[in-house]
Amino acid sequence: MVDPTPLRPASLYEEVATRLRSMVFDRALAPGQWVDELALARDWQISRTPLREALKVLASEGLVTLVPRQGCRVTEVSEDDAAQLFPVMALLEGRCAFEAVTKATPVDVKALRRLHDNLEKHAAAHNIDGYYRANHEFHTKVQALADNRWLDRATNDLRSFLRLLRGRQLNWPGRVEESIEEHRRLMEAIDRRDAALAGRLMHDHLLAQLSALNALRSHEKSHRGQHA
Repeated sequence: MVDPTPLRPASLYEEVATRLRSMVFDRALAPGQWVDELALARDWQISRTPLREALKVLASEGLVTLVPRQGCRVTEVSEDDAAQLFPVMALLEGRCAFEAVTKATPVDVKALRRLHDNLEKHAAAHNIDGYYRANHEFHTKVQALADNRWLDRATNDLRSFLRLLRGRQLNWPGRVEESIEEHRRLMEAIDRRDAALAGRLMHDHLLAQLSALNALRSHEKSHRGQHA
């Protein structure tokens, strides 16, 4: 559903970029989908100039791909992309967890515990969308607690791109249960202030996401082959 609220003129392309980014992350614009610039400009009551400027911003973030003389489409994360990105993200998030534990106050740890409890709630209900959102909140909180601007910049770039997958790996049977168990061990390490262990567990957690994604994609390929 397209948000019909008219946009303000000030910093218009930035507002458009923010709205488009939300549509991509929420899959209102799905991976591989062509962006209907005319329809969006009409619905938002803007010219195509700020819309195109906004699309250039998203293209620089890897969220969309500009195709000469054809238009713009939402980026799809290929198997090669995932195979290259998850190990790098594992290193970055592992470091985030390590630094977060060394810097977190007791109040910070309690905040992480509340976020973890929310994860537990969604896992128990097998609410994949809720679990995905709660998981994103937990990981971004760990990143914030690391309080490292250079690590922040590198992690944000990859996190934004990987959000195109919107937690697809959680659809692999048993993955939610595996994920919450990984989070339990991570939370225990944080509670014990074991920074090295927390870093290793977060690193392995990211690689487990890749394994589940690969298993899901392999299953989908096999299923398509059987019905071809």
